[in-house]
Amino acid sequence: MSEVVAMAGQAYMRQLQAHPLRTKAITSGVLAGCSDAIAQKISGVTKLQRRRLLLIMVKSKLKKDYASVQLTAWKFWPIVSWINYEYMPLQLRVLFHSLVASCWAVFLNLKAARSIATSKKE
Repeated sequence: MSEVVAMAGQAYMRQLQAHPLRTKAITSGVLAGCSDAIAQKISGVTKLQRRRLLLIMVKSKLKKDYASVQLTAWKFWPIVSWINYEYMPLQLRVLFHSLVASCWAVFLNLKAARSIATSKKE
């Protein structure tokens, strides 16, 4: 298993060197889609909602949760950026940021699902 991971890492690094923009764009897109799929499964969705892969929140939920999400973002993202610029090698910064953004997307999706459940109860 570790050989497969090592080979995949080496192949990724070769692609990153040969085609940096394309590799980073594809990586970000795949991670964003995966994070939404994970969030849907955690929130109890039985059938994957493909349309939701492109949309994080709808307008009404955004208005309701904007302040708390924005405050959390102001606390979270400066720390992530500091870690990224201080400790990540240049060629891995987009990958690191994309991984953290995937976790952030899971958080946003869970928060959105929670607000939907709360509004349905009312």
